[in-house]
This record gives sequence, C-alpha cells and structure tokens, in this order.
Amino acid sequence: MDRPTDSPATAKRREREKRTISCMVALYCAGNHDSAERTEAAFCQEPVCPACAEIDAYAVNRTERCRHMETKTSCGECESHCYSPEMREAIRRIMRYSGPRMMTKHPIAAIRHRLKR
Repeated sequence: MDRPTDSPATAKRREREKRTISCMVALYCAGNHDSAERTEAAFCQEPVCPACAEIDAYAVNRTERCRHMETKTSCGECESHCYSPEMREAIRRIMRYSGPRMMTKHPIAAIRHRLKR
C-alpha cells in the first residue's frame, strides 16, 4: 500500500529519522566491528560491514514506508510495530550502544532524537 505524499515538514522529519538511525548503525558498527570488515556504505555514507549495511537498509526502508510519521513520537511508542522480531532486537542492541555515544559524534541529531522531533 502506497502512503500519501508527505507534507514538507513530514518529508524533512522522515529524512532526518533515516539519517539518525543510519548514523546510529554506523556508530555501532565502528565500535563493534573491525575496520577491515566495513566495506559498505550506510545511508548516512559512513562505512559499515555487510551485516550492519543490511540492518541499515532495513531500518531506512521501514522509516521510508512508515505511515505514522506525521503523528508518531518514536518507533517504540508506535501503535503498529513494522520491524520483524529479529530486526527489532538488532535495532534495540544498536540503539543501546549508540544512544549514549551520539552526543559526542552527532550531538544535534542526538538532541533532536531525545526531544522526539
């Protein structure tokens, strides 16, 4: 099912959400996987390993297709969970690792994410 065209504000928010989750995946990969393994590029253009590239593409795709972007505050509080159970656990692990580290690497994205904007 296709979603309706986003308003400019929602389109901007959707792009920011995709960049934020992608930066979190890249930050996780950089801290947990050897640099020689990071042969792919995440949505945010940072290097990631093939496994993290798969998670990144999945998360970006889910954000792109989200039908609740106008009203939702976060995926964890969303009424419909669109991630598969395995990917939900992978994203939780990534967010637990990356969340505290985002302030040093991507402070503006971290603040916006915390404020849910």
